[in-house]
Amino acid sequence: MAEAADIQGASPAPARRRWLRRAVVLLAGTPVLAALVYSPAPQAAQAAEAGTVDVQLDGMAPAAPVKGDTLTISGSVVNNGRETITGAHVGLRVGPALGDRASIDEAAERAGFRAGTDPGEIDPAFAVKIPSLPSKVKQDFTLTVPVNKLELDKDGVYQLGVSLSGETESRQYEQVLGIKRTFLPWQPEAAAKRSQLTYLWPLISTTRLTAETGSDELQTPVFLDDSLAEELKPGGRLQQMVALGKDLPVTWVIDPDLLYTVDAMTKGYRYRAPDGRIVQGKNKAVAEQWLSSLETAVQGKKIVALPFADPDIASLAHQGKDVSGTLGQLRPATDKAKQAVETVLHVTPSTDFSWPLDGAIDPSIVNVATSAGAHNVLTRSDSLQETGALGYTPSAARPIGAGTTAVVADADLSTAFQGDMLNAGDATLAVQRFLAQSLALNLQKTESPRSFVVTPQRMPTTSQVQTMAAAIRGLQAGRWTQPADLDAAAAAKPDPGVNTQVPGAGQYPEALRKTELPVSAFEKIRTTQNTLDHFKVILSAPDRVEIPFGNTTNREMSTSWRGRPEEGRLYRDQVQEYLIGLTEKVKVVPKSDATLSGHSATIPVSVQNGLVQDVHNLVLRVRSANPTRLMFGDSGQAEQEVTVPGGHSQTVKFTANATASGPVEVTAQLFTTDGVPYGKARKFTVEATEITPTVMLVIAGGVLLLVLAGIKMYASRKRIAARAAAEESTQPSDGTPDTGAQSTGPSGTGETVDR
Repeated sequence: MAEAADIQGASPAPARRRWLRRAVVLLAGTPVLAALVYSPAPQAAQAAEAGTVDVQLDGMAPAAPVKGDTLTISGSVVNNGRETITGAHVGLRVGPALGDRASIDEAAERAGFRAGTDPGEIDPAFAVKIPSLPSKVKQDFTLTVPVNKLELDKDGVYQLGVSLSGETESRQYEQVLGIKRTFLPWQPEAAAKRSQLTYLWPLISTTRLTAETGSDELQTPVFLDDSLAEELKPGGRLQQMVALGKDLPVTWVIDPDLLYTVDAMTKGYRYRAPDGRIVQGKNKAVAEQWLSSLETAVQGKKIVALPFADPDIASLAHQGKDVSGTLGQLRPATDKAKQAVETVLHVTPSTDFSWPLDGAIDPSIVNVATSAGAHNVLTRSDSLQETGALGYTPSAARPIGAGTTAVVADADLSTAFQGDMLNAGDATLAVQRFLAQSLALNLQKTESPRSFVVTPQRMPTTSQVQTMAAAIRGLQAGRWTQPADLDAAAAAKPDPGVNTQVPGAGQYPEALRKTELPVSAFEKIRTTQNTLDHFKVILSAPDRVEIPFGNTTNREMSTSWRGRPEEGRLYRDQVQEYLIGLTEKVKVVPKSDATLSGHSATIPVSVQNGLVQDVHNLVLRVRSANPTRLMFGDSGQAEQEVTVPGGHSQTVKFTANATASGPVEVTAQLFTTDGVPYGKARKFTVEATEITPTVMLVIAGGVLLLVLAGIKMYASRKRIAARAAAEESTQPSDGTPDTGAQSTGPSGTGETVDR
């Protein structure tokens, strides 16, 4: 009866044509008459031959025509069969309006020609003739049809079929040898009730920046590689996001770490080459141009800033929440997000949204998401599902308790461009299906104005970005949708009776759970954080280390590591190794063994600072392994506070006292002022020699005897020399000795007496 009403309300000639065409379709639906309508071949044979030719649709313009337009469909056909096809033509088939979104999905997934289901061709005058199509040969075509020849009825989504029909040597009768289906959204006038549609435009990339900085005062950043420059260059993924997004009514969703990273490039950067060398980056100008273009593009647009480095909310909820300190990283990440966007782009973003991967949620994910300060959680309709009781798709906003709103994106629209869009045919079909689904949403039977949200993949490829832009431009005429920003979508009035029950943990997709960051990842992050906390205590300028490593901690739990577990593990290992390397630049210098001769002496110990900045809050402690033999002060150990300028060493002297002879092991260890050991302990041996007072008296007596003996020997030698001189003076000139006057001593020995 509805069909009859439509026909009666139309002009007689078009009505008769529509009636005849639909009658053919109805007759073709019976097994007996199907062959009479389409060909003399049996239906089974027809289906077998329908895949012989591959039909591709490379373009369709306009994507959503209005009255008076001319529809142009371009594409190609390839003969995949073994026989040459003769007497062929490419024709257009227009079906009746599809009733709902499920019908669109069914038609999109159907392959091959189906007699009785696929409609007949329109006027053959618009077909493109192909006299001969040899095996494995490709032939391009362009169909041009005035829209008024398509005999479109009411507003709705129409199935279009582009088919190639022809004959082969073995089957010398016309048959459909290939078909490709697409959709034509028909809403020539603005609808009285238009849906609000919010499309998110994500500026997110993988982690590129390490914690490493140069040894100079500028702290030149070091990148993992130079691949980000390729995304920023003309034609690159991120360049296309900005160039195309600036003219689209979208909500920009930005990872502030991307802004921070590109901004770091503009100040000069280095990166790790494939051979491991650190080389100077040369794409500073590329980064400057991209940031300038982005700043211009976002003026006056809605911007949502994700927490810094886009932390993996689901992994945190399922794997990291029980690792101490992990959840505490979220609030600072949100604060840094706002600051980064304001600093780099000079606009104020919203930080009130959390976006778990693929919009999949459960109660623990919602709890973690809101712990960062967000009151809105972006989810998807394949996670927070409707029961179907409403009979239509409700608005995106759903209150889920505790002042939190779930913003439920439409799953079909959000996943429309996840495939490979490099092929023009795939891109064209995706755009037409997206437009068809959006129109079908608006045509659902409800008088309430509704608001829908689209959350595409986080990091679309260049071809996906271009296809997304084409689809959004197809909606810009505003005949059934009108753009809205994300704040408006979140604030929209929820539909009465809408499902607000967050799915349980058991409903979280297993495929996503398998790719989550493991518990070991968060344990490694905690270890690094503990090392950092211990290290910065001794630094005179802790910000030089705390800021880059704090940002790196956020990067270690980024969603961008999903599907790349080995790269993520290596990144975390390198961060920890680099931090430990920095801490080891402040150390006790290895010392050789020493000998302590005497009761008391000083032992020097040196502390080296290989950092650029000064270190303080350090105590150097030396400890004797045998205080009964070697003591420092009044005990077995002593300590002194140490401050060492950057790039220098400081020598500290300790007084040691020996009480007994023998080797003693001494340990030198740095501590922070709160008593926590810092760095490696250094051990060396002191050979102690203890000297008692008795030994000293014996040594002194021996020395005295030696001195007296020396004096006696000196006096004896002097007398002998004097006597020899006297004898020489009394000798006669002829050589006869001069005996002189002699006196006999009392002893009668005849000893010479000096005069």
